[in-house]
Amino acid sequence: MKKIVLILLLCSTALFARKIVVKMGTLAPEGTDWHGMLIEMGQQWKSATKGKVQLRIYPGGVLGDERDMVRKMRIGQIQAAGMTAEGLTEIVTDFSCYFVPLVYQDSDDVNKVTEALLPGLEKQLEENGFKLLYLSDLTYAYWFSTSPIKIPSDLKNKKFFTWAGDFKWEQVYKKAGYSPVPLASTDILSALQTGLISTIPQPPIYALAQQSFGIADHMLDLKWGVLMAGIVVDLKTWNRIPNKYHEDLLSIARAIQAKYADSNSNADRKAMDAMKQYGLKIHTPSESEKALWFQEVERVSFYLRGKVIPETIFDTVIKLTQD
Repeated sequence: MKKIVLILLLCSTALFARKIVVKMGTLAPEGTDWHGMLIEMGQQWKSATKGKVQLRIYPGGVLGDERDMVRKMRIGQIQAAGMTAEGLTEIVTDFSCYFVPLVYQDSDDVNKVTEALLPGLEKQLEENGFKLLYLSDLTYAYWFSTSPIKIPSDLKNKKFFTWAGDFKWEQVYKKAGYSPVPLASTDILSALQTGLISTIPQPPIYALAQQSFGIADHMLDLKWGVLMAGIVVDLKTWNRIPNKYHEDLLSIARAIQAKYADSNSNADRKAMDAMKQYGLKIHTPSESEKALWFQEVERVSFYLRGKVIPETIFDTVIKLTQD
């Protein structure tokens, strides 16, 4: 009898040991499509691996901002993160290719750059101990503010959010004559409420989900930058998952991403329409106003190229998006 009990205990222990729980952090607010995508992916991973791989999601920045998530992955507190290019640059600087302002105006622009640079970016991630499951354009960032912004000089009078810890960007903006305020992304709403900042570049979907548009109730209808989203897994954790499941897990992640990409195509406009009903004022720039913004970006590029964005990466992005 004792032998039987011992055998059962050993078997159950072995079964438990084979189960891999992947803790994943994300800034995606709970209840949004982004969060729903991760939940669906976790359900399908569990099914495809017969329960051997389980995804535990921590949404809404409860684990901190993306820099915190990268740090926690490196020390083993979490094993994965759904993050933007901002977080990915903490691992591989060349993800700053997606930070050139105003060059990404549609998916064609994004695809040209991604097709050219992604193989190298994936290789660098693996060299740094991470596996990229997918990367895609999620949406675009627009300027939201407590008072109208129509031309660059309007922005110079505002205190706006920039990522805490990203000292290079803070210095770029200051040298260019602007007033950035470094903050953790989890502090944005309270900073708007207290007046610490009055302006933020963010996607309309996020402004709606976080209700920040109730304070920053003016939006400039000009795509300032693309918001890239991807999922990275700690390579040690990925290698613990049996190889026979790797292709299935990758296929599930990419299929779900493609499914939600279709629904995201009109999400910005739907979010804008919804916010307009509750007081958001959207300012569409004239052609002459647009020209001022492009001129300003060209001026500021002097501070970006080779300082925040590597020269070769910056030049490649410009060439690809202007062809």
